[in-house]
Amino acid sequence: MNPSTSTASLLQTLAPIADPVVRLADGALLDYLLIELVPTLADSSSVASARATHTENEMRAAGLLPARSAKDKDKEASDKEEDALRARLEAVGAHVGANLAERLSRDRARFADTLDIIKFICKDVWQAVWAKQIDNLRTNHRGVYVLQDNNFRPLSRISSHEGPQEAARRAKLYVAWSTGLIRGALARMGLQGTVIPEIPSLPQCTFQIKLPKGAS
Repeated sequence: MNPSTSTASLLQTLAPIADPVVRLADGALLDYLLIELVPTLADSSSVASARATHTENEMRAAGLLPARSAKDKDKEASDKEEDALRARLEAVGAHVGANLAERLSRDRARFADTLDIIKFICKDVWQAVWAKQIDNLRTNHRGVYVLQDNNFRPLSRISSHEGPQEAARRAKLYVAWSTGLIRGALARMGLQGTVIPEIPSLPQCTFQIKLPKGAS
C-alpha cells in the first residue's frame, strides 16, 4: 500500500468532519420567534409582578410602607411590569448577540479599533440577522455612535387599532431584544456600553451606542 495514497484517502474521509456543512434557517422563523417572545415573556413578567405587588400590599397593610392610591398602585405596577419585560427581552438578545458575534468574527483578523467593531455590527451582524446592512452610521468620535435602520424588520408590521401612539409604545418592547443583541455583541468584543433605541416613526429605528471615555 502506498503510504501517501492511504493518507490522502484518509484526509478525504475526514474532510466533512473538519469542515461541517453550513446550516441555514428561514428568516421568517426569527420573525415568528420575536412575535411570540414578547407576549410569552409578558405573561411571565405579569405573574412575577403580581407576586411583588401582593408582597408590597401586605407590607403596607402592616404599616411598613406608606399607603398609595389605587391609581398610583396601578401605574406603578404597570411600569414595573414593563421594565421587567424589557429587561428580560434584552437579556435574551444579549445572549444571542454575544454568541453570534463570536461565531461571525471567528476567522477574522483582530479589529483595529472601536470603529471597526461598530462597522462589524452594522454590516456582518445586521446581515446575518436581518439580511441587510445598517442604512446609516454616525459618530461624534467621542464614544457615541448612532445606527439607523430606515425599515427595521421587527417593526415593519407593527400597528394598533388604538392609533399610532399606541403602536409606537408597543414597538419599544419589540426592539428590546435587538437592543440586547447589540449590547451582547459589543460585550463579546470587549466593549461595555449602553444602547438606547429610538423610534422616530415606524418602521424606522435608531440605536444610540454610548461607550465610556477611552473606548473610542
